Amino acid sequence: MAVPKRRGEIKRMRAAGRIVAEVLDRMGGEAQVGVTTGRLDKIVEELIRTRGGVPVFKGYSPSPAHGPYPCSICTSVNEEVVHGIPGPRKLEEGDLLSIDVGVSLNGYCADAAITLGVGDVSDDAARLSRVCRESLDLAIDAARAGARVSDVSRVVQTYVEGEGYSVVREYTGHGIGRELHENPRVPNYVSVIGAGRDTVLRPGITLAIEPMVNQGTYATEVLANRWTVVTADRKLSAHWEHTVAVTKGRADILTV
Repeated sequence: MAVPKRRGEIKRMRAAGRIVAEVLDRMGGEAQVGVTTGRLDKIVEELIRTRGGVPVFKGYSPSPAHGPYPCSICTSVNEEVVHGIPGPRKLEEGDLLSIDVGVSLNGYCADAAITLGVGDVSDDAARLSRVCRESLDLAIDAARAGARVSDVSRVVQTYVEGEGYSVVREYTGHGIGRELHENPRVPNYVSVIGAGRDTVLRPGITLAIEPMVNQGTYATEVLANRWTVVTADRKLSAHWEHTVAVTKGRADILTV
């Protein structure tokens, strides 16, 4: 059950969100041709800790099968959808790079993601990222008090599929607060939801809304490292995310 946050809790999440926003802004300048994804991770961890935060992804383990995540950010390149592990890979001209980061500060979390073009990217890659970002904007606008989670999901799916792309189904947005992942799940497509499971949004509910949009099929696979998710057809993917607080009007974005 999604529990609305009090004003003081949202204020703490916003403070964590400011660090997230600073990180992603910094990445816009650091993600250059020839830079390794591991170098980006080191920059981010230092920045987060300097600001008094904790990189909440590092050490995170959703199940014993995964083991702890080893880094502070996820760097997903081209056909990698989410959970790409930073390392020695050098960014190349034309890469499409998604960076996802979560920060905990004073016991509260914030989470966001962006997709960046490295150098000159193709028109197709740029359009994919733009459509994904626009679907996030539409989802945030739909996440108002009185709406249901499925209303948010429908907006994303309708827009993305109308533009000729697909939305990932195995991975979703989520509630967020003291924990990185809380109720409710926030799918990017409309599923058959059991009675009473489609959450009605109330003021103070906090969500991490995160469309993951694929150039081809929505089907995905997980690589041998048990973390990195890739498109089944190896076509491009984009990922945009914000942490928001539901209000009676347009949701309040906490990661800016």
